[in-house]
Amino acid sequence: MHESNLSKVCTSSDDVGASEAVLTRKFTNMPQKFMDVLMLGRCSHEFSWPRRSSDGNYYQVCLLCAAEYKYDWATMRRTERVEHTKPETGIRRSHTTREKRPSWVPRARRLKLDIPLRYRVNKTSMWYEGIIENISQSGVLFNGPQELPLNALIEMVFEMPEEISGQKNSNVVCQGRVMRAKESSKQEENPTLAASIVDYKFIH
Repeated sequence: MHESNLSKVCTSSDDVGASEAVLTRKFTNMPQKFMDVLMLGRCSHEFSWPRRSSDGNYYQVCLLCAAEYKYDWATMRRTERVEHTKPETGIRRSHTTREKRPSWVPRARRLKLDIPLRYRVNKTSMWYEGIIENISQSGVLFNGPQELPLNALIEMVFEMPEEISGQKNSNVVCQGRVMRAKESSKQEENPTLAASIVDYKFIH
């Protein structure tokens, strides 16, 4: 074999080895939880804040594997996995009547807590320390030293209960909106704030 051709073969094999090394390094640097989902098919599940579907029921999405589960606010538990069926190509007419919904809806369950949180108005640098009283379908009720205006967009950092997140000791950053503010009747006590939760991200 000619020396020039030999050098080309060696160079191409070196390129292949380098590409394999880069590919291996990329997989090594990937987060371990995501690697477990891809390679082993298992997932520890980190769930989003429950979302409301078009039929009025709630569901959660795993932020790692995208699996969806029905969520029952009355028991604060995930009930069953949501399996999406493929839409049928044929046109079928149904004559079913809509189910009439009851006009009275029971009050959402509240999970009583006594855990610290930090909160601030979006795009500001000042954080405030507060205490969460409870968390429910409507959001978070907490006490804090700084009263905020209604509809203010805020960030909150706290440990999300396992009943919602699916993980123990899971700290999250929540995006929320102030829905209610109540001044304390006693001067030494902090005002009470109620904030809805739009979404949150896990802190790792």
